[in-house]
Amino acid sequence: MGGLSVWHWLIVLLVVVLVFGTKKLGNMGGDIGKAVKGFKDGVRGEDDKPSTPGQVVDKTTIDAEAKEKTKF
Repeated sequence: MGGLSVWHWLIVLLVVVLVFGTKKLGNMGGDIGKAVKGFKDGVRGEDDKPSTPGQVVDKTTIDAEAKEKTKF
């Protein structure tokens, strides 16, 4: 914690609460939590999301382009 003791950090926390108020700090905390959750979901990606119950996942399908064969 640097060169500061626990008492210094408690005084800083008290000043922050007095300046911003508990309601505003709670709202900021909720917003930060939503942002972190959104970031985690974005990093996880679409492939890692668990499927919903009852959803059939076919892992044998191959995604490819079909090319037309011509005879000469």
